[in-house]
Amino acid sequence: MRLTSSKAMRDADEYAIHVLGVPSTLLMTNAARAIALSALELMGVNKSAVIFCGSGNNGGDGIGAAVYLLRRGVLIRCILVGERSKMTEDCAEMERRLVELGGKLEIFSPESERMARLLEGAGVIIDALFGIGLNGELRGNALAAVKLINEANIPVVSADIPSGVEADTGRILGDAVKADITVTFTMGKIGHFAEPGCTFCGELRVADIGIPEEALNGTKYDVFALGAKELSLPERPKISHKGDYGKLLIIGGSVGYTGAPLMCAKAAARSGAGLISLGVPKKIYDLTAGRLIEPMTFPLSDDSYGRLSMSALPQIREKHSVCDVCVIGCGLSRSEELTELVRTILRKSEKQLVIDADGLYALGDDPQIISSIHVPPILTPHEGEFKRLGGVLTGDRVSDARAFAKSRNCVLVLKGHHTICAFPDGEVYIMSGGNPGMAKGGSGDVLAGIIGALLCQLPVKQAVITACAVHAAAGDLCAERLGEYSLLPTDIIEAIPEIMKSMR
Repeated sequence: MRLTSSKAMRDADEYAIHVLGVPSTLLMTNAARAIALSALELMGVNKSAVIFCGSGNNGGDGIGAAVYLLRRGVLIRCILVGERSKMTEDCAEMERRLVELGGKLEIFSPESERMARLLEGAGVIIDALFGIGLNGELRGNALAAVKLINEANIPVVSADIPSGVEADTGRILGDAVKADITVTFTMGKIGHFAEPGCTFCGELRVADIGIPEEALNGTKYDVFALGAKELSLPERPKISHKGDYGKLLIIGGSVGYTGAPLMCAKAAARSGAGLISLGVPKKIYDLTAGRLIEPMTFPLSDDSYGRLSMSALPQIREKHSVCDVCVIGCGLSRSEELTELVRTILRKSEKQLVIDADGLYALGDDPQIISSIHVPPILTPHEGEFKRLGGVLTGDRVSDARAFAKSRNCVLVLKGHHTICAFPDGEVYIMSGGNPGMAKGGSGDVLAGIIGALLCQLPVKQAVITACAVHAAAGDLCAERLGEYSLLPTDIIEAIPEIMKSMR
């Protein structure tokens, strides 16, 4: 799904209305209908609704939804949280229609007892306080209304975006409505998918309100939301052999960290790489080789602590020269010698690299190290690792990830609830899946293995976003079956085949 910005969406509205002649009240009526239909669905047999409206056009959408519900016999209470004198022309027109039907637009009172009584017995709440134009923190009555909505324990439908979520970043502006359904108009917005705003949206529904395609030409933003259901894998030719699906080299592991390279290799094997070689320190070779069948494990020179040493470099370079992709870092551990080893491998490599975990630690925060790698590498940090690499987190994860990828000429996979994939050309993809059950040691190693395997088979951008989508979808499938507490990274590996089979 291509996403857009609040400005681009407002520009499209203006173009549709003032250039193409689409009546603004028609767009608002269509938006109101979409909101009301979702509200009817949530309220069930309890045909009553309380609608909280602002004085802008988002409030007009809410008042219009009240009109639609009133015509269908729903008991409604419509509350204005704002000043009537500041109502937009279209918002005022929706109030006129409401009054014509016998309804009333009441003024919000911060008196908690009165408001609590107002909500008693309601089947649904409609949040139409603020739309995508909000960019300042909630205060006063607006903040009080949001808190009241969240404390009511009543299903909530939000109009366009939950009030308090910044549409262009996903930031929470003081507080935000926790919606069960968010009905957005025409196109999804970044705040629907980026953290933390995505956790306030509930189920996202995109409604066509009648803006012509011509008006949307200026909304072609370079940010996308993706899930596994929106992607596909190419069918393999009938006549093919293992060499057609790439050779993957994985370098990792140390004493105390044997599971990480194992999970990386197993995930890569489940993700279709033709040949997988896993290099580990000699001290853990027997243990590692005894737990793997398909990947080919080989020992590398190590130090007295069971960590790779510089003397392993010639063997690594020899293996690296005959492989297509190298994943480095899973369970590698840390030392000055390891930092030197990793940096030497990266400087001399002319192959595609995936750098994870302790491989990222070895990079430090010098942007020159990353940008000097011959082939733009794929980096897979969580937020803590991202900051150690010199990344800046401003609360706008999309812009932060894009700036890092462009300035360092790398592919950034910024892991999180909705992982972000940013590319040097400025395109950004937000994964629409993932869950807290995946926040366990080893989940990142699984992702690195999937990325490495798909890089052996697909173009870089397609491989990275597909791998992240597969990882998220497999995690969600496991959470559904096992629960978030009991989900293990190894469960994610076992779910990969089912997800990939559905993507053919």
